[in-house]
This record gives sequence, structure tokens and C-alpha cells, in this order.
Amino acid sequence: MSPVAGRRVVTTGRKWERVVGYARAVRIGPVIEVAGCAPTADDGSTVGGANVYEQTRQCLRVVGEALAAVGAGFDDVTRTRIFTTVPRRWREIGRAHGDVFGAIKPVTSMIGVRGFIDPKWLVEIEASAYRVD
Repeated sequence: MSPVAGRRVVTTGRKWERVVGYARAVRIGPVIEVAGCAPTADDGSTVGGANVYEQTRQCLRVVGEALAAVGAGFDDVTRTRIFTTVPRRWREIGRAHGDVFGAIKPVTSMIGVRGFIDPKWLVEIEASAYRVD
């Protein structure tokens, strides 16, 4: 299999990337995909405890870092996908999402799920972006 010309792959070194074999972000031309970002710090610890607003903010920080690593930013995001084990707390999640994307207004989905790899996680966020340099 030959690599796609212009494909930029970003990894962070976090353990799940190595175990599962995925990248944090991939950019091919103007199209950018950011993998599900959990509320984790660089050392893998969960940020925010049981506070879903803080966990969501951390997920978005990780998304922002991934976007920056491929030369993009939040303004380039066209879609987010929010997964949560606590869908009834959607207002807190939505408030954190709105803090970042309120003026940008990407399309989004919020999906209730049974659980994540780490049971302390309450939310995980994926993003798609488009940027012509």
C-alpha cells in the first residue's frame, strides 16, 4: 500500500493511539479529521472528575491541539460529534461546546452511549474540519 500524497498524520503519544493503531488527526489537502478526544491530560489521567462541563472543555482542548498540529483551528471545524454516557446532562455539555463554537456553529450530533474505554470518562468528541491554505 502506498501513502497518499500530502497526507499529514498527527499522533500525541497517548497510550490508546499505540494500542489501537490510530492517529489523533489526519489531514489530506483541505480535509481534516480529528479522532475521538477523551477528557485526558498528557499523562493519561482524566481531567474534570465527575464534572461533565470540565470534561467537555478538556476534550475540546485536545481537539484544538490536534487542529493546530495540522495548521487549522476551531474556525475551520465543520462538524462535531459528541458522545456521552450522561445524555441527560446535555445542557452542561452543550454549554462547554457553545463556549468554543457558539459563533462558529458547526453541525453537531450528541449521542448517548453505554460507556467508554475508561469508565471515568463522561464525554468524548470528534471533529471534522476543512481548511484551504
